[in-house]
Amino acid sequence: MNNNKQKDLEDDLLPEYDLQSLKVRRFGSERKSFAGKIVRLDDDVAEVFPDAEAVNQALRSLIKARHDN
Repeated sequence: MNNNKQKDLEDDLLPEYDLQSLKVRRFGSERKSFAGKIVRLDDDVAEVFPDAEAVNQALRSLIKARHDN
């Protein structure tokens, strides 16, 4: 094997990379599907909510208030 091919095959992965912590992304039927609807929030609105559950809770409160009036 010549030097160029040997150089290309050398391990250049840095030691601080922890390959054990990487997650495997599955494809096909084993992959989780998302059955819900995705809605894009404007940046100023998204800043107010820490996660999707907080958004859902706020929207449910708004729906309840609207139906109560």
